[in-house]
Amino acid sequence: MIARVRTGDPEAYADLVRAHTGIALRAARALGAGADAEDVVQQAFFKAYCSLGRFREGMAFRPWLLSIVANETRNTVRAAGRRRTLAGREAALIETEPLIPDSADPAAAALEIERRVALLRALEKLSEEHRLVVTYRYLLEMDEPETAEALGWPRGTVKSRLSRALRKLGRLLPEFEPREGGEEGE
Repeated sequence: MIARVRTGDPEAYADLVRAHTGIALRAARALGAGADAEDVVQQAFFKAYCSLGRFREGMAFRPWLLSIVANETRNTVRAAGRRRTLAGREAALIETEPLIPDSADPAAAALEIERRVALLRALEKLSEEHRLVVTYRYLLEMDEPETAEALGWPRGTVKSRLSRALRKLGRLLPEFEPREGGEEGE
């Protein structure tokens, strides 16, 4: 598809945009863009299009795009001179996708919301590099090679930072650690 875009096929790039807009918006919101997420994603797609000449053949598009989204998010947050609050991140993630189906048990739904809020609070306490690696790997559901590519880090760095971040999260969220027998989710 990238080859088609490079030859000037506008529909090919439109296909790429349609295929990756959802994950790009989730990334921008999870990384702190909040209400500016759509602008960040639009700018990221524009920059990606302008930079296609530097896109290496054989690379996956998604991690490359998400690294641009992460940089644009960082630039937007810094340029605005404000830091998104935890409440803003919570609201952005809640807007992104339904957390709990309407048919869910109200008690289970309340517990799931409580867990998500606790996770977001704990993520906020991590360093930026640990927050990024956890966000990419688990919230954006990228595999390890994609995470490494998107962050521009060696795979070993991703593994070690992810391991440290998960240990810190475990200390910050002891009540949500998996119980014996695997009754609770990861």
